[in-house]
Amino acid sequence: MPARLSAVLNRQGIHTPTAIQAATLPDALAGRDVLGRGRTGSGKTYAFLLPLVARLADGPGPRRGAPRALVLAPTRELVGQIEQALAPLARTAGLTTRTVFGGVGQQPQVNALRRGVDIVLACPGRLEDLIGQGHCTLDDVLVTVLDEADHLADLGFLPAVRRLLGRTPRRSQRLLFSATLDRQVDALVKEFLHEPVTHEADPSQSRVGTMSHHVLHVEREHRLSVLVDLASAPGRTVVFTRTKHGAKALARQLNRSGVAAVELHGNLGQGARTRNMEAFHAGRAAALVATDIAARGIHVDDVALVVHADPPAEHKAYLHRSGRTARAGNAGTVVTLMTSDQVRDVRALVRAAGIKPTTTRIDGAHHPILADLAPGDRHLTVSIDQGPSGPGSRSRPANGGGTGAGRGRRNAAQRRSSQERRTPAGTSDRAQPRGRRRRRRNSVSRAA
Repeated sequence: MPARLSAVLNRQGIHTPTAIQAATLPDALAGRDVLGRGRTGSGKTYAFLLPLVARLADGPGPRRGAPRALVLAPTRELVGQIEQALAPLARTAGLTTRTVFGGVGQQPQVNALRRGVDIVLACPGRLEDLIGQGHCTLDDVLVTVLDEADHLADLGFLPAVRRLLGRTPRRSQRLLFSATLDRQVDALVKEFLHEPVTHEADPSQSRVGTMSHHVLHVEREHRLSVLVDLASAPGRTVVFTRTKHGAKALARQLNRSGVAAVELHGNLGQGARTRNMEAFHAGRAAALVATDIAARGIHVDDVALVVHADPPAEHKAYLHRSGRTARAGNAGTVVTLMTSDQVRDVRALVRAAGIKPTTTRIDGAHHPILADLAPGDRHLTVSIDQGPSGPGSRSRPANGGGTGAGRGRRNAAQRRSSQERRTPAGTSDRAQPRGRRRRRRNSVSRAA
């Protein structure tokens, strides 16, 4: 390793390579094409960033609109996190970088490309748009990296990835990293990597080794109270749903029940996604409710608990979701909520994932296993604001370990009762709210 890059790692307390780094760095630094498989959280990001920066350091500056290296990733959040890891390395080597993805205005990206940039970190769609508009060419690319290649395939990006790789010089270096090496990834390797060196640094099942896995058999009407109880324990919690609508609705329900939660899904604009992730990173939100968009590459330190509020459709998604906890050698807990009509599907799911979870039948938020899975005093909030400045709330301890959902229902009932006392049956139109008087007059008019 170049000494100045090692010094950057030393300042961050990184002294020993992970398994995937130790396996791939010699070949990648030697300029070979590399195919690397490592589980989520195994250190793949530095495994490709270090040789990429070493290759570009001290080279000629970039031409206008012609980057010297390209990193492709499936989501905006992952692109942003790669940029954070790259920034101190690039700064030390005197390299410039630029992220390129949709959901934000393209002009700052265009301006940066016009000035010349060494490394572009991109999602495939926006990069193709800019190339089509004549703002960028890949003719000078020396190193191309595909991160989370299997997820790029799962999201339908492979046609765009093929077109982009076809624009890079034929014998330029290509580094492909993935958590799994399936048929689609293999086809990409055969087409674009030249005599690649393959490294599988850890056996498939090691990805679940530091996690404890639990299935809670719970009826549908108790799901929210159980989620509130788990998410109101100390530490960060990531809750997964299958749909964007489900993530939005569940985040709202958790907030109403007293858990400071933010959402992350494809329907959010980039500004909202960034604010919500910042709130979760900073601890202003205790829970992140997400679709599978967050299952790959989203790194937040000290996620204590992952909850599959909706069991995923297939075992790869289960493993990637669960990988948000138990990172960098830490332990973590994974909980799957299973209703009676999901028993067969969940059993098939965990069997395919190669795990043997502990299954417990519970009948609400008062079962003692919840305190074992998420230990500590429950803490609920009075309110949560997900406006432009991010979530903010005032806290109160949960009364007697309750979830807060019951209190919300009682408060709503008290407000309805109070309204009924103020407007008893038989009250005249003039005493009723203006909107109600207008609706009554309209109905009389229609009847006439």
